[in-house]
Amino acid sequence: MSTQDQAGAPEKQLVIQKIYLKDASFESPSAPDVFTKSWQPEVSVEVNTGNKRIAEDVFEVQVNITVTAKLGDKTAFLNEVQQCGIFTVKGFNEQEMVGILGSYCPNILFPYAREAISDFVGKGGFPQLLLAPVNFDALLAQHLEQQRKAKETKVH
Repeated sequence: MSTQDQAGAPEKQLVIQKIYLKDASFESPSAPDVFTKSWQPEVSVEVNTGNKRIAEDVFEVQVNITVTAKLGDKTAFLNEVQQCGIFTVKGFNEQEMVGILGSYCPNILFPYAREAISDFVGKGGFPQLLLAPVNFDALLAQHLEQQRKAKETKVH
């Protein structure tokens, strides 16, 4: 069967090959003392994405999330998750590839990472933590703008 459409352009293909948890850690350095305090933590969430080509038209995409909960100056818990997926991405132009690898694929992976974090936090003895959705389109746009500005700085 031909891999071209009727106009002769290569067929576009996006396939999820595998989704997996590549790395995860959970620490509760202030336990058990933290459980005797009123639970009104300051929670910070850091989200990063990345990707790398692992074969022709095959990419590993990752979503890295770090959640830190503090009670005053004490860390109640620190949870880090690196959720990954292997995707076949074929027939797209360079601009489309940037959007697929920088936004579309992370959107697929995020619910898995959110679930892992919720499980770790609950098993650590803390109240359920449900992360709010992340706008990966906005994160990608911000990253591309930072790259553009960095190039302009080098030129001048």
